Amino acid sequence: MTNNDILRRIRYTFDFNDSKMIAVFGLADYQVTRGQISDWLKKDDDPAYQKCSDTQLAIFLNGLINDKRGKKEGPQPEPEKRLTNNIIFRKLKIALNLKDEDILEVMKLANLRMSKHELSAFFRKPDHKHYRECKDQILRNFLKGVQLKYRDNMQ
Repeated sequence: MTNNDILRRIRYTFDFNDSKMIAVFGLADYQVTRGQISDWLKKDDDPAYQKCSDTQLAIFLNGLINDKRGKKEGPQPEPEKRLTNNIIFRKLKIALNLKDEDILEVMKLANLRMSKHELSAFFRKPDHKHYRECKDQILRNFLKGVQLKYRDNMQ
């Protein structure tokens, strides 16, 4: 999955307009323009399409955590220079304040069944012997489940 795709899915799920997207970046102490947001959200074949970098997506996810959970006192966490699906998954888990049971419920909404042990492997440190890399399919299903849970509740 591309960073732009993840950004589009989150925007759609929570029905964020451009102003809200700019505000979420602002919560992580990062200024973006409406034009940047627009270019990141365009389809890949659009000539104005701009690739959203790992650092920019990390900043957005940090802002989303601040938006959903409240901003912590003190300096903001340093955004990652290199994002993996595992880090994105963890940041979304934190932002939405989800426990393992909640994530398993979200996965069920997307017709993906997994055990608590399989799930916990995604949140381990990479050098842990039971660490498991989060593939695009898992992240895509998680985002689909989040969309089904949160978007449908808003309507």
